[in-house]
Amino acid sequence: MSLLYVFVILLFLLIYSTICFYVGYNGWVWINMTRLHVNKWFYVGFISLLSVAMFIGQFSMFLPIKIIGYLWLIILGYSLILLPIANLLVSLIKKRSAFWIGWLIVLFFLAIFIVGSYNAWSPVVRTYDVHIEKGPPTNEIKVLMASDLHLGQIVGKKHLQRLVDIASETKPDLILIPGDLIDDYIDPYLNENMGEILGQLQAPLGVFAVSGNHDYYGNDLEKLVTEVESVGVQMLMDEAVLINDQFYLIGRNDLTDDNRKEVAELVRNFDRSKPIIMMDHQPKEFATAEKMGVDLLLSGHTHRGQVAPAHLITSRVFENDWGYLQKGTFHSIVSSGFGTWGPPLRIGSRAEVVIIHLSFDEN
Repeated sequence: MSLLYVFVILLFLLIYSTICFYVGYNGWVWINMTRLHVNKWFYVGFISLLSVAMFIGQFSMFLPIKIIGYLWLIILGYSLILLPIANLLVSLIKKRSAFWIGWLIVLFFLAIFIVGSYNAWSPVVRTYDVHIEKGPPTNEIKVLMASDLHLGQIVGKKHLQRLVDIASETKPDLILIPGDLIDDYIDPYLNENMGEILGQLQAPLGVFAVSGNHDYYGNDLEKLVTEVESVGVQMLMDEAVLINDQFYLIGRNDLTDDNRKEVAELVRNFDRSKPIIMMDHQPKEFATAEKMGVDLLLSGHTHRGQVAPAHLITSRVFENDWGYLQKGTFHSIVSSGFGTWGPPLRIGSRAEVVIIHLSFDEN
């Protein structure tokens, strides 16, 4: 282990500990203004437990401690915005105002947890109409796209069943899952027999998926491919298929894979008069895709930041971090995702399923 690596870890721990102390101290000052009687050392131990919960949760299969750690991160993040403002207001007004400002902050977090939970577990269906000027003209095709399932300890069979129910109601012709089927490790997927639910996804033109970055992290990708294909979901691993002799569907391996193929190699033998749809988990390399004749690029990954104001970051990192973008004849749709990563909350984003009404017409 290099000295630089050790220095970075120590610096991170110092900053993290300082933030935890700042939040904990402000909480203690406010508690002393209320009629709540809390033992000082009990409070110190409680804050210390919250502070280490995130680290324990990463190495433990005990779900409650993992969720506590994630929610503590949410508290820390918003506290860094709220507490400096609260401290300033208290110094400018009266110290007695700290009592009521503290209650406002408590109510704010209650609202965050309630609204965030609703947004995470109540998926919305968003619809886009995409017209590709390649032919021949045919009946409209309805595509259901659901990215970032993140099936694991937190996102389980109950939420996956919601996706199956939406698919049953909307009756798509084609179902596409552009990456992050699991949340790092496949064990929870297997232990809860989630394949039984996933296998209920059916569409006349097939159900296809590609790998996302989280499908690689637990080194379970090969096992994942075997498991999902056994229930009828075809993984496109740097592969392409011709659907109904009408359009090409490409599935790229995620950017995490250093050996993934270039788009040029994937489209080399294509009939360019036919529409080309591509799934690529991370919404990047738009210029390359457009140059290689890709008509519609479907992605996820961004979660639209998942918890605001992180969407301000994703909107700067990605040319299209959420929704629909058209550049000439090139179309991009990026989903905020169906599941969650980290905290089971969404603020400023919503779990979603995307329905694409796809039409073709030779120009």
